[in-house]
Amino acid sequence: MNSKAIDKLRVDKWLWAARFFKTRSLAKAAIEGGKVQLEGQRVKVSREIAVGDQLRIRQGWDERDVVIRVLSDQRRGAPEAQALYVETEESIARREQSAQARKLAGGMVGRPAGKPDKRARRQIHRFQNMNDG
Repeated sequence: MNSKAIDKLRVDKWLWAARFFKTRSLAKAAIEGGKVQLEGQRVKVSREIAVGDQLRIRQGWDERDVVIRVLSDQRRGAPEAQALYVETEESIARREQSAQARKLAGGMVGRPAGKPDKRARRQIHRFQNMNDG
């Protein structure tokens, strides 16, 4: 990937380069929120990672366990970014299983038909103000 070999790299920079997050600040926010773990432990943004480390990354409904294969501090195309890591078999199976469960439960979740009308908005505001008071 890079002309110079990298031994260690900040975790936020690698997550951005591996395209898990669009910006480094989003990666930083996820790390600070406890959504990224290194070997089962919460990490700090400045924590340096190395090849072979295992990260658990939670994004929305999905939680991925990835093993770092290559360190890169440059963000490139998606195919090159996917070469930076390998997702574990258990992680892939767990994500597929939870996606299937969400799909099956999808019919159970009641969704509004559209935007609330004026009357419904007033009811929502009354309800929110009632809980604030």
